[in-house]
Amino acid sequence: MALIEHKNICKSYPLEGLNLKILKGINLQIESGEFVAIMGPSGSGKSTLMNILGCLDKPTSGHYQLDGKNVEKLSPDELAEIRNQKIGFVFQGFNLLSRTTALENVELPMVYAQVPAEARRERAVKALKQVGLDKRMYHQPNQLSGGQQQRVAIARAIVNDAPIIFADEPTGNLDTKMSVEIMDLFTKLNRDFKRTIILVTHEEDIAKYAARIIRIVDGEIHSDEKATAKKGDADD
Repeated sequence: MALIEHKNICKSYPLEGLNLKILKGINLQIESGEFVAIMGPSGSGKSTLMNILGCLDKPTSGHYQLDGKNVEKLSPDELAEIRNQKIGFVFQGFNLLSRTTALENVELPMVYAQVPAEARRERAVKALKQVGLDKRMYHQPNQLSGGQQQRVAIARAIVNDAPIIFADEPTGNLDTKMSVEIMDLFTKLNRDFKRTIILVTHEEDIAKYAARIIRIVDGEIHSDEKATAKKGDADD
C-alpha cells in the first residue's frame, strides 16, 4: 500500500458566480521513503496540491488516502492530529518566532502535542544536532543567517519524528551556497533517516535533488518522471 494515494482529486473555488477549477483529476501515488519534487508555473495548481497533500485543505472531490486513512472524511481536529503526528512543514519564509531561541522554536510543536517539558528539551536538542545547529540553539532568529534559520525550521519539522516532510520553496529566500547546504540536508534526511520528502519548487536545479519529478500544468499532471538525485555534501 502506498503511503500517499490520490484518486481523481479535484479542487475548485467559487469565483464571481463561477466554479474555478484548480485541480482537475489528479491521480498520484507516493511510496514511503521517496524524495519527490513537484514543479509547475505560477497558477498551475502545485501549491493547492501541496495543501491537500499536507492535510491543510480538503479536495472538492476525489479520494485521498494517507497511510491507510481516508483523509477527505476526517474532521478538522483529526486532520490537525495527522499533521502533528505524521507531517512536518518547511516553508520559504522560515516562520520562526522572532523573540524566541532556536531551541524554543523547535520545541513548539511538542507544546501543542502536550509533550512534557524535559522530553521536549531533549528531543529539540537532538533535532538541532541532526541539522548541525547544536552550537546555535540559544540564538534568536535575528542572530542566525538565512540558512541557519531554515535549519531551525527543518529541525522543528522533524522533532516529532514525522515520517513525511513537506517543503514549499525551501530555498526561495537563500543564496546559491545556502541552497546547496539545505538541499544536501534534505538529501541526508531522506537517505539516512528514511524520511519521505515532498518538495515544491520552480527551480530546476533544486528539483534535481529529488529522485522523482512531477510537473503540474493547468491543474493536471503533465509528466511524472524518475530522475537521478543530485549528489551533494550530505554528510557535511
